[in-house]
Amino acid sequence: MSDPQDAKFTETDLDRLEELLDSAIFKDEAMQLDELQALICAVVSGPEVIPTSVWLTAALGEAPAYENAEQANEVLGLVMGFYNDIADALLQDEAWELILYPFADDPEELDFAAWADAYIYGTQLGSDWYEFAGEQAEDLSELLQSLFLLNGMLKEDAEKNQERWMSAADEALAISRAQEELPELVSAIYDFWRVRRSAGESETFRGGEAEVGGNETCPCGSGKKFKQCCGSPGRLH
Repeated sequence: MSDPQDAKFTETDLDRLEELLDSAIFKDEAMQLDELQALICAVVSGPEVIPTSVWLTAALGEAPAYENAEQANEVLGLVMGFYNDIADALLQDEAWELILYPFADDPEELDFAAWADAYIYGTQLGSDWYEFAGEQAEDLSELLQSLFLLNGMLKEDAEKNQERWMSAADEALAISRAQEELPELVSAIYDFWRVRRSAGESETFRGGEAEVGGNETCPCGSGKKFKQCCGSPGRLH
């Protein structure tokens, strides 16, 4: 019998999850599908394991008004299926597509800012990424810079500190380039932390790994069982 966690997350599942997130269950507190994708990308990429209860609450709100246990289980199953699908794509370095919504007042323009904002929010759910990066904090900062450009914080900080900002033409070009390279950037951030974990530089990761059972979720954030991921003989990532 196949493991339910190994079931492929389908377009039908994605459509159903999108429908549920937009329903009255969450009282307008749940993230939209694009934001959820971004949040999960950050959660599975970081230097330490973020408890499911923490990121689920951030994604769905404090107290969803589920009609019954079956509905709650359906939502949880779909969200975890989405999580596993994203984690597996990043782990296997597979091609994946951004989920983006257009601006309400401009259907022709996609809202990259909302996606970047949700990703940055996801980086803040656990310990400080820059502290974990240590001597490589500057490298991490360079990787995250495009996300801060896309969500507007880079320009906002420059203006707040009365620093010189790029021309309108240069800004448009930089934003366009950041949008185009966003999937590759997310994968690069994932690899940044994967290298550090596999090198044993994160004590949190190493300490947690020793206590994980074979059938428990792997602490690397892949979404797979430990015995099928880092606990597999000879597996390093």
